[in-house]
Amino acid sequence: MKITITAPSGLEGVVKRELLSLTRIDAPSYNGKITFEGELETVALLNLKMRTASRVYILIGEFKATDFNELFSGVEDLDFENYIANNAKIQVNVSSFESKLSSIQAIKSVAKKAIFERLENFYKQKQTENGFEHKIEISLRHDYVTVYLNTSGEPLHKRGYRTLNGEAPIKETVASSMLLLSVWNPNKPLIDPFCGSGTIVIEAGMILKNIAPGLYRDFDFLHFNKFDTSFYCKMKQDALSEIKSPEKVTIFGSDIEESQIKLAKYHAKNAGVLDAVSFSVKNACEISSSESYGVIVTNPPYGERLMERQGIVSLYKNFSKAYKSLNEWSLYLITPVSDCERLLGVKATKKRKIYNGKLECTFYSIMGKKPEKTYKKL
Repeated sequence: MKITITAPSGLEGVVKRELLSLTRIDAPSYNGKITFEGELETVALLNLKMRTASRVYILIGEFKATDFNELFSGVEDLDFENYIANNAKIQVNVSSFESKLSSIQAIKSVAKKAIFERLENFYKQKQTENGFEHKIEISLRHDYVTVYLNTSGEPLHKRGYRTLNGEAPIKETVASSMLLLSVWNPNKPLIDPFCGSGTIVIEAGMILKNIAPGLYRDFDFLHFNKFDTSFYCKMKQDALSEIKSPEKVTIFGSDIEESQIKLAKYHAKNAGVLDAVSFSVKNACEISSSESYGVIVTNPPYGERLMERQGIVSLYKNFSKAYKSLNEWSLYLITPVSDCERLLGVKATKKRKIYNGKLECTFYSIMGKKPEKTYKKL
């Protein structure tokens, strides 16, 4: 079968690398999607273990349609019976970009009618829609129609541990991507001085402990009657057996708001990483560490929602002083504040555009000094 995974905007390369590391599949990305051949076990593995992808889909088919007759015929020709059981409930979601067919509601109506026509002809009976809901995604782009079956259900950033949201939370997939784009690894100390409800710190703790991000949540494909998912129980058990215990705490989060720290600890407990991370109430401008060559990964306040511009200017400048006092640490932060480099008084080594939800941000990479190599005397 053809599988498609979607990536948050700006993070396609990170998702592509994670796919390669999990499956050895090296596939190109196009318009935020990566498509490749795989089995149902691949679908299950990616839902269970991908930290950065948004969703996992099965690609049912593609065709061109410039009018509703072509749309109906194209949808009806696809083999939905291979994926959808008799009397299953069907939800159709539609997006259209620069196509002659642009009415979302009309496209949805015609497509759903065509799906039912196909299923009724195959099962030889009227469809009552009293089974599990199958989410069909139909994308029109420049008159080309792509039809997907959503195997994830809820987006993959919903790990299940963040049940109480604080202010301005960052998506778990974006947080993991920031960590994977940084020079941090589980052998290095990590600080998030604006940790809020703890997402970046918790995602780091899950990486350190090798906890599969989808371990404690449900997925739609597990409820599709056409699929034999009996293998998934062992896959989950194997993932549980791969969890590591930390030797010591090297991941730290702090926030000036005590209520946020309470949320962070609650979420860390839900995620099973409370033994791997530490949280404290602290002003970000007072951070310090006795360690060298550590990494700061953070999502500081933006100003639009939480603070006024004057407060942002003061905060960024004061935080910069604290950062520069840390010995050879690298800094990675995501923000829509356009003059971030000027306020921090440092030039970023790398910059990339990333969307945090619908907000366009820049991800700044500011590299610290590399450790000096030591040579043994012969």
